[in-house]
Amino acid sequence: MKNQIKTILLLGVLSAMLVGIGAAISPTWLYIAGFLAAAMNLGAYFFSDKIVLRMHGARELLPGQAPALHSMVAELSARAGIPQPRLFLIPEMQPNAFATGRNPAHGVVAVTEGIVQLLSERELRGVIAHELAHIKNRDILLSTVAAMLAAVISGVGNMLAFSSLLGGAQDEEEGSSGLGGLAMALLAPLAATFVQLAISRSREYLADETGAEISGDPEALASALLKLERSAELVPAQVQPATASLFIVNPLSSAAGAMLRLFSTHPATEERVRRLMTLARRSSPPAPRRTFRPNYGWL
Repeated sequence: MKNQIKTILLLGVLSAMLVGIGAAISPTWLYIAGFLAAAMNLGAYFFSDKIVLRMHGARELLPGQAPALHSMVAELSARAGIPQPRLFLIPEMQPNAFATGRNPAHGVVAVTEGIVQLLSERELRGVIAHELAHIKNRDILLSTVAAMLAAVISGVGNMLAFSSLLGGAQDEEEGSSGLGGLAMALLAPLAATFVQLAISRSREYLADETGAEISGDPEALASALLKLERSAELVPAQVQPATASLFIVNPLSSAAGAMLRLFSTHPATEERVRRLMTLARRSSPPAPRRTFRPNYGWL
């Protein structure tokens, strides 16, 4: 509930910023930027799953090709109360996973070859539950709305900056106004980006929490996150920065410096693990510990 409220507040901040910057310029520019951003993001909303899967060379896994994995996804989907999503395999050795699809009826879960080799059955179950949580919580829709608002603010800001630079100032009063407009043009897109990133991090926390509820095993997801974070630092991934936000951990961790972490769409793994372990301690009765066979033969 706390992360849901935070998301609503952050979306409200983006909306207020849009109204504020729109009031500072001609409404015509606001409408143009809004139309372009809406068209771009609606296209991404309806077709991003196909585009992303093709970008990563993912192939669909039929039930006969990975029966144990399909059985796991079916069980967790039923626990989550959503239709069973399609399952895809990415030919990538860095252990990772992501979910996409514009709504639960069109959900997709994609896992890399590396993750099914690295994680135990219990840990993989926690990761799958996390990805199903993104589908259940309709995070693709929320991300699209946030991206659209941020894109409009950035577009209008760019237009305002261009106008301020070309318009110049004819007297002191107009010059002061022009400088104020230029400052707004530069700061508003940056602020919108930070709010959008905060929304993304908030949804990751919520997916961890919801995924832990679905699987009934927060500790397993915490263990998986630690393994995936270490692997992301050691195993390079052929991933475009534009799609890095989809994965359960940042696949570009090995290349991420301090500045990149500032603009990261993922919260710190240490904090995610801390919150999950707090959930595990609060579980009553404690999450059952089962003995699992090695994860050979998933595919």
